[in-house]
Amino acid sequence: MNHQESLTAYIAAFISELVLTGVTDVVVSPGSRSTPMAMVMAEHPELNVHIHVDERSAAFFALGIAKALDRPVAMLCTSGTAAANYFPAIVEARYSRVPLIVLTADRPHELREVGAPQAIDQIHLYGHHVKWFAEMALPEDNNEIIRYTRTVCARAAAIAAAAPAGPVHLNFPFREPLIPKLDDALFQLSERPKGYVKVHNGDLTIDDEQFKMISEKLNGKEKGIIVCGNIADESFAKAVTQLSEALHYPILADPLSQLRSGTHSHDHIIESYDTFLRNEEAKGFLKPDVVLRFGAMPISKALTIFLKENHSADQFIIDGGGDWRDPAALSTNMIFCNETLFCEKLLAFVGSGSSGEYLGDWKKVNALTKENMTPIRDIAELSEGRLFYQLADMLPEGATLFVGNSMPIRDLDSFFLNNNKSIKVMANRGANGIDGTVSTALGAALYSKSLYLVLGDLTFFHDLNGLIAAKLYDIDIHIILVNNNGGGIFSFLAQSEHPKNFELLFGTPLTIEFEHAVKMFNGEFIKIKDWQQFESEMMKSEGQSGIHVYEIATKRDENLKEHRGFWASVSQEISNFVKGER
Repeated sequence: MNHQESLTAYIAAFISELVLTGVTDVVVSPGSRSTPMAMVMAEHPELNVHIHVDERSAAFFALGIAKALDRPVAMLCTSGTAAANYFPAIVEARYSRVPLIVLTADRPHELREVGAPQAIDQIHLYGHHVKWFAEMALPEDNNEIIRYTRTVCARAAAIAAAAPAGPVHLNFPFREPLIPKLDDALFQLSERPKGYVKVHNGDLTIDDEQFKMISEKLNGKEKGIIVCGNIADESFAKAVTQLSEALHYPILADPLSQLRSGTHSHDHIIESYDTFLRNEEAKGFLKPDVVLRFGAMPISKALTIFLKENHSADQFIIDGGGDWRDPAALSTNMIFCNETLFCEKLLAFVGSGSSGEYLGDWKKVNALTKENMTPIRDIAELSEGRLFYQLADMLPEGATLFVGNSMPIRDLDSFFLNNNKSIKVMANRGANGIDGTVSTALGAALYSKSLYLVLGDLTFFHDLNGLIAAKLYDIDIHIILVNNNGGGIFSFLAQSEHPKNFELLFGTPLTIEFEHAVKMFNGEFIKIKDWQQFESEMMKSEGQSGIHVYEIATKRDENLKEHRGFWASVSQEISNFVKGER
């Protein structure tokens, strides 16, 4: 074989194996050194190739696709800083457990560290933020190398998907010339055409003796709570609600737990804890003896503080990925077991953990809090709290709701209440950054029935160029832009008590007319004037194609007053209730 034939056989074997592992989508950013890989990818009939010219947005776009599909997605770029621009999305994927296969083209070894253009050190470029790294061998014309590249591909895909899921990185050095030989025999594999090696991933679990021991600790425990953070497993809702019914423990459901929406039982699901756990008397009244925690750390700071203050309680952390997600060192029992499997198997061992009186207390406080939330619906001005309070009613059945970080995700936690719609809630809560939010949402929208993105003006600005994907691939998305002209979350933090340079350093008003940018991407921009118009526009655009942006202008100072006034009002009612109960 000559160089072109060796290059082609090597890459075709890798791409064939990639598809055989179940990968259907790859996001490619154009570049020279990645030419052979990109050209062969484009030839494969079972691979969806999405072109995105900006590597930072491309990586987040791939992240969104992987979130929606819940399986590995590949992404390819050329050498140099192109690969460095992948870094933020890789960090997010690592901490939010999203499977990505990162493919970077590189200069061959003789062109490294000698001043060659577009050559940087790409070995272990992403450090510990990837689960696995491999520096790929140069293409050669022998069967051993073909077997090697197929094996590495299967291994990479399996590692990316194995719990905890995450990104892997393969670095490919290519020598010139870079043009492969494309013909009808490109993907004909002479050896093991149905896949070179099948990797069998299993779920973490514990044995029956350990389940029995845990059940003995729980049986008879009157005051227990179940805390559920971000979990993507669709079967978890049924399993955990059944466990809750058996133990008579309330479920404190983070919005990303997928428990606040759906057809499963909501009888024991507590969703307004972020409001009432700010009240000291409520926290004393609801003090638990045992905590079962599933999934990522909850969004709510009030809940996190509540858990810290009850460090003497038995706290069981169940993690199907085997990570140590316990930043406050509260766990008394760290259990490495698939979360759904844990609930299902524990059911066979537990009796009633409680008489139900403690559960009743949680439900009464929750109901009282929600009762005192209803005035939010009557706020005449455009309001961030009212937006999230009404959101479940306004979204269509089966919608996907993607929420930006900072204030939107916190308002979602506070005001998005239980509902029977099948609404899937997503966010980038691995590293909690605002970068790449638009691109991630668009990647998810590619495989979602109807996607609604709610985000702030700084987050929107940070990833405006991500809208190009919607234009190129006719992706339908509804974007609710909460424009308070700056960083609204900082008004709630200690920095706001120092006004001298607050706007300069933290408020950071941009004063941008986003309409012009949206129209550049062929989107429709609507500046909302009142709630009636907003509801009308949302209903009118349901099912319509393209980019729809609804800008809701709010004021940061008014938003702060509204939130604090609401918390104070509810807190007083809760205090009165607790005093009456005692």
